[in-house]
Amino acid sequence: MTTIRRLTSTDSQFDQQLSALLAWESVNDNQLQHTVAEIIACVKAQGDAAVVDYTRRFDQVSAQTMAELTILPAQLLAAYQGLNDEQRSALATAAERIRHYHGKQKQDSWQYKEVDGTVLGQQITPLDRVGIYVPGGKASYPSSVLMNAIPAKVAGVAEVIMCVPTPRGEVNQLVLAAAYVAGVDKVFTIGGAQAVAALAYGTSSIPKVDKIVGPGNSYVATAKRLVFGQVGIDMIAGPSEILIYCDGKTPADWIAMDLLSQAEHDEQAQAILISEDAAYLNAVEQSLEQLLPSLERSVIARTSIVERGALIHVQNQQQALDLINRIAPEHLELSVDNPEALLPQIRHAGAIFMGRYTPEALGDYCAGPNHVLPTSGTARFSSPLGVYDFQKRSSIIYCSAQGASHLAQVASVLARGESLTAHARSAEYRIRPEE
Repeated sequence: MTTIRRLTSTDSQFDQQLSALLAWESVNDNQLQHTVAEIIACVKAQGDAAVVDYTRRFDQVSAQTMAELTILPAQLLAAYQGLNDEQRSALATAAERIRHYHGKQKQDSWQYKEVDGTVLGQQITPLDRVGIYVPGGKASYPSSVLMNAIPAKVAGVAEVIMCVPTPRGEVNQLVLAAAYVAGVDKVFTIGGAQAVAALAYGTSSIPKVDKIVGPGNSYVATAKRLVFGQVGIDMIAGPSEILIYCDGKTPADWIAMDLLSQAEHDEQAQAILISEDAAYLNAVEQSLEQLLPSLERSVIARTSIVERGALIHVQNQQQALDLINRIAPEHLELSVDNPEALLPQIRHAGAIFMGRYTPEALGDYCAGPNHVLPTSGTARFSSPLGVYDFQKRSSIIYCSAQGASHLAQVASVLARGESLTAHARSAEYRIRPEE
């Protein structure tokens, strides 16, 4: 019997119960940080030798050199050619939709000229080299290859380096084929904190990158946090999450399976359903019990549902909306009659799936928007991965003589108010005598 937590918004302990349900702090574990810091320091000092050693130990492979942990372009092509027609078609369709959607995000340089001839603007340039991390432990994710690499290539990144672990030497050919389709330039079969460290600091074999993106386990998340500043990162990703708000009119099996689609990711994944209809929550609970045994990853999904899942009964729609914005979920499904009416009131969510026919799973693979999303409430201040994460902005300031003279007078007053005399005098040299 699967026991999923039941919460009621009118319960006097509801706030405390919800806070406990949402808590996730494994990235802040002191012992974990100490272990990861040691790995990073070792890779920084010993380079390839440390990467090979950690990969042998953690991934149980027999490699002796980095050459054995390197996937050549010909191998990516062979993986793609080795797919059946159905797989090739699915990869191509997903890639094209992702490429098209992210093409809409690309920003171009801009500038404008003021009346006195001064020119202001921004120059938009891509990053030179990016590292993408693709999970390869409990499951392999060709979709993550597409979601991380394609926006980088759309942005104009010259070189994309991919790291993907291959535990016990098990190479997923669909992941390699996805790397081919996405235009990944180099692939290394390494993972964990050692991969993050290698990308951040570079080794003889692995080029140093400017930014590291992509989800991973707690070791990867902790390593990304520790190397931030040496390189850029996309976000600190926690376990996958789904929050569904349903009015009780969607088939219970559909919603139960939507919940399970996230629960099967990881034991720490979180699946929550909100509804005003208590009888419907009961129906979904029954569906969960019936559907769970049919999953290949039923043990993982059951642990997730029991330990971090919840069915929450609310009194009205406004309570549901307040909860949504408090939780700030990675994935939000609005399985209601008129989801468009609710959209203006949703302030915090990574991705919003609208209507009864839009399961989160479509967003994971082929809808087009990115599936690398803010987790653990960080949707309050973070956004999905996109082309903008692979572009930089440089301010352009080109003063005419007349414009400089006017601005220098303003700058002089403000600089002297801050007792920065050199700033003031530097500006004052540009003041025209007649002014």
